[in-house]
Amino acid sequence: MTVEHKKIVCLGGGVGTMNLLRGLRPHFEDISVVFSMADEGGSGGRLRRLFNMFPPGDIVSSMAASVSLKNPMLSKLLTYRFPGDRYGEDGSLSGHKLGNLILAALTNINGDFLKSIGIMQELFGIEGEFLPATEKEVTISAKTVEGKTVIGEENIDLGKYNGQRVLSQVFLHPQDAKANPTAIKRIEEADILIAGPGDLYTTNLPVLIVPEISEAVKKSKALKIFIINIANKPFETKDYSITNYIEAIKKHMGEFPFQVVITNNNYSLKIPRKYKYSYVDGSKTADVGKARLLTADLVDEEFPIYHSSDKLAKLILQTV
Repeated sequence: MTVEHKKIVCLGGGVGTMNLLRGLRPHFEDISVVFSMADEGGSGGRLRRLFNMFPPGDIVSSMAASVSLKNPMLSKLLTYRFPGDRYGEDGSLSGHKLGNLILAALTNINGDFLKSIGIMQELFGIEGEFLPATEKEVTISAKTVEGKTVIGEENIDLGKYNGQRVLSQVFLHPQDAKANPTAIKRIEEADILIAGPGDLYTTNLPVLIVPEISEAVKKSKALKIFIINIANKPFETKDYSITNYIEAIKKHMGEFPFQVVITNNNYSLKIPRKYKYSYVDGSKTADVGKARLLTADLVDEEFPIYHSSDKLAKLILQTV
C-alpha cells in the first residue's frame, strides 16, 4: 500500500486540525476527521443553542482547510466572519461564520445534520469525511487543580472562572455518550490515527474520552501519532511540558496509546505578548514512555503559536 492510499483518521478539531489538514490533503486521498460535539462558544455555539443542532464550527473550518489549496476563494468564503462579536447574541448575524450559517440552513431544510454535511460537500466539491464523535450533542465540565468545577466548553476555554486557572481533568456529559458508529468504523479501519494538535482539554480530550472511541483507539492496530501543541494556551495548558501532555492523556484514557509523539524544537520566533502563550519545551529528555519522540522545526513563521502545515506534513510523511 502506498502512502497516498493509507487511511488516515484525525481526532480533534479547531485550528490545529485545520492546519494539519492543509498539510495532509495534497498527499493523502482517504482522510476522515472526528470532531467533538461539545463546542458551545462563538458562532457554532450560538447556532447550537438557537437551532438545537450539532455545533458546526470545527467541521466547517476543516472543510475550508481541505479546499484551501484547490479553491482558496471557497475556503475564504466558508470561513468569512461577519463583522461583530462572535460571542454576541444568539439571534444576531454579527460575528457568525458564513459556512456555519450554510450548514445550519441545510440542516433546517432537511432536518438531518449528518446528511447536510454530505450535501454541503457535494455542493462545493469538498473531499474527505467529517464526522461528529457522538450521536448526540454533549457538554463538558472540568476540574481545576484546586478542585473547582467549571461547567461548559466556553467557560473552560476562556478561563471564565475565579481562582487558580489551571486544569486537572475534563469530564464528558453524559459520561456514557454513544459514539457515532461511522467514527468507530473509521478508527477500526485506519492505517494511521492522529490526535492533535489543538486545545488539549476542550478539543482533543473531549473526543478521546468518549468511551467507545477511547476503547477503539486503544485496540487499533494503526500507527498512532500524538502531536504536541507548538505553544501552551492560557487557562488550559499553562507551563505544560511534553511530559504533562502525556500524563494528561494517561489520566483520562488509562494509558498513553500513541506510538509516536511529534513536537516542535524551534523557539526562536517571538510570540506576541498579547496572546499570553508560551512555547512547549520540545526537549528530548521528556518522558514519553515507550513512544518514539520526534522533534523538528514545525513552527508557522507568520503566526508562531501554530504549526506550519507544510512542515508538519513533511515530518508525518517521513514517519509513515
